[in-house]
Amino acid sequence: QVQLVESGGGSVQPGGSLRLSCESSGRPYSSHVIGWFRQRPGNEREFVASIRWGGTRTYYADSLKGRFTVSKDTSKNTVYLQMNSVIPEDTAVYYCARGTSPYDDYRVWGQGTQVTVSS
Repeated sequence: QVQLVESGGGSVQPGGSLRLSCESSGRPYSSHVIGWFRQRPGNEREFVASIRWGGTRTYYADSLKGRFTVSKDTSKNTVYLQMNSVIPEDTAVYYCARGTSPYDDYRVWGQGTQVTVSS
């Protein structure tokens, strides 16, 4: 059973940066997509970004493009989410997941990591 484990969450001040990591216990297939989602307080879970394990294609929520960057290190079976210029509205539980489509149809989920943006 493949597991995804997020790390790197915590508290950060507005305007700061944070990098989240998502490590897979097994090597994803080249057909897999690793995605980041978030659930803000009182809101449904929403798509943030994703990256194809095979190749370099990346996908972003329009509202986050330019501030967030998704990347991967295939030698470590790890996908990262670099969050820059964070704002209080970025406060959420961030989840990574594995699927086969960039925006939906994710089958394996991590447990989530809390990010709090506050002064």
